[in-house]
Amino acid sequence: MVQPHGDGEQENDEFYVRYYVGHKGKFGHEFLEFEFRPDGKLRYANNSNYKNDIMIRKEIWLTPAVIRDELDLIMKEDDNNWPEPDRVGRQELEIVMGNEHISFTTSKIGSLVDVQSSKDPEGLRIFYYLVQSLFDVSLLGTQSIHVLAKVLLFDSVAFG
Repeated sequence: MVQPHGDGEQENDEFYVRYYVGHKGKFGHEFLEFEFRPDGKLRYANNSNYKNDIMIRKEIWLTPAVIRDELDLIMKEDDNNWPEPDRVGRQELEIVMGNEHISFTTSKIGSLVDVQSSKDPEGLRIFYYLVQSLFDVSLLGTQSIHVLAKVLLFDSVAFG
């Protein structure tokens, strides 16, 4: 099925985004990963072994329009001049939009100072802010589930 997109072009419904950041260190393989699937499902996983924490997994449903427009910018970028993954960590971003499939890999970015000192500060800045935005969407979505669950639980207890 083909749908009009914001700039008047046609695109397929196929839409998928996966983001991963992680490292292997003192506490084992620690990572944060989320994916937006074509059916609207957001899957979130956060694994840390610090203080024997357990993996957190959440799933919610979103409309792809929440992030689709933000992805247009990153689809034009190239990670050839971005820092290679190293012992500090690795970030991966995979995007499928219509017939386009692109993936990026770089090291963990600690701050905008890391972005500015790279060989491609403009492209890495777009990546950095997109990842922050995707993280905010996934975090707000999973927090909304928690708040909604509390409200529903309160309602069922209070109004039985």
